[in-house]
Amino acid sequence: MSVNEPGLFAVGGEQAGSVSGSGDHDLPGAARPDRPVDPHAPLAARMRPRTLDEVVGQQHLLGPGAPLRRLVQGGAPSSMLLYGPPGTGKTTLATLVAGSTGRFFAQLSAVSAGVKEVRAVIAEATTRLRRTGEQTVLFIDEVHRFSRTQQDSLLGAVEDRTIVLVAATTENPFFSVVSPLLSRSLILQLQPLTDTDISELIDRAVADERGLAGAFTLAEPARAHLVALAGGDARRALTALEASAESVRELDAPDSDDDPAGVLEIDLDAVERAVNRAAVRYDRSGDQHYDVTSAFIKSIRGSDVDAALHYLARMIEAGEDPRFIARRLMVHASEDVGMADPTALPAAVAAAQVVQLVGLPEARIALAQVTIHLSTAPKSNAVITAIDAAMADVREGRAGSVPPALRDGHYPGAQRLGHAQRYVYPHGRPGAVVAQQYPPDELVGRDYYRPTGFGAERVLAERVPKLRRTIRGQANDDTTDPTTTSGPGDRGKG
Repeated sequence: MSVNEPGLFAVGGEQAGSVSGSGDHDLPGAARPDRPVDPHAPLAARMRPRTLDEVVGQQHLLGPGAPLRRLVQGGAPSSMLLYGPPGTGKTTLATLVAGSTGRFFAQLSAVSAGVKEVRAVIAEATTRLRRTGEQTVLFIDEVHRFSRTQQDSLLGAVEDRTIVLVAATTENPFFSVVSPLLSRSLILQLQPLTDTDISELIDRAVADERGLAGAFTLAEPARAHLVALAGGDARRALTALEASAESVRELDAPDSDDDPAGVLEIDLDAVERAVNRAAVRYDRSGDQHYDVTSAFIKSIRGSDVDAALHYLARMIEAGEDPRFIARRLMVHASEDVGMADPTALPAAVAAAQVVQLVGLPEARIALAQVTIHLSTAPKSNAVITAIDAAMADVREGRAGSVPPALRDGHYPGAQRLGHAQRYVYPHGRPGAVVAQQYPPDELVGRDYYRPTGFGAERVLAERVPKLRRTIRGQANDDTTDPTTTSGPGDRGKG
């Protein structure tokens, strides 16, 4: 179980799903300066910040005058939803906020608690408020796991401030949290930690008495690999660091008789050995970033599915933002596949939604699926060629006036101007295709879209010329009605 999972920090060793509370505000998971740190706790738990000043990153929430800092420094209590990727400090901030308010702290596990447990906490909070005037801060981790009914059961207590709700979620709350609860809460989005933030946390853990206490030095390549492995997740970085230190201690510890206080080095081999993952030669902000991305797209364009998957794996393993990968796939779906496979773009958009709603590691599957889809799809650049040619004409001044028949006729005086008077409604004619001028005079006969003969676009390569001849009032060379030829994904005539 990771150090940020629901139930791990329950007071008094309570199990996941139980309600934890502390009248003296002994907050679960929050390190306190006046108490010794459990040396057997995971490194990430031991290094959990004790004050806001120890929190790394999230300056948009913690800087001078920012929302969280105002709340911690005595601002009015407000229910809040902390939304962000794993390992960015949601639980840390929640416990620090709760501790700073001087209120009773309670916690629920969204994994296994039900409406019964929610109502029990609210009943206790109501009794406490009436008897002692003490308000309750209720922390719910992974609140998106609550059903709508469970979330609705919180509304009354949040509305009258019987409880101050501090909820954390890794999923977009606008999709996963009911609207009434959203409207009653301050929504604070946490950002992935930067490489500089992660490096600072690693160095602090190496030196701090709560961490490795200076018993190890960290080689620069090892630090770089830990930062890359973290992908903006502080917990992942510290977990990997702890595993690496244990690996060094087991294999490379000096003889206790010779050098009982020897300082050990954590090198790249130790990190690789501990996390069972080879260092990826990839710099997300340097040349390798652009080289690998370029090779990824060119492999898809060249239909080499295996090479494309290799470069996808390199980007994911190096901690590349999956949203960046998803964006490149969406662009490629239109640019290099286009109408040769009209399902390519919806598939890429769906993968981007998986990245947004699910995140890594599961989102890697959707990214791989779309990579395979695009790599093996027939290719056409007719879409980007068409729009670029049309935009080039516009930039060169080939715009012209909209034909009178196509102009807006829904206003007084349009008829006197001759607007929309000779427009022929296609659906009123057989086949829903009629001879009619659509472009400005200067662009009549100008062809932008030139479908290829590949994939589903092969049908369009036959259909589009026939449509053009009909629309432009030219005789078709054959007896085939262009309106009866179905294009890819054709949902109707015309």
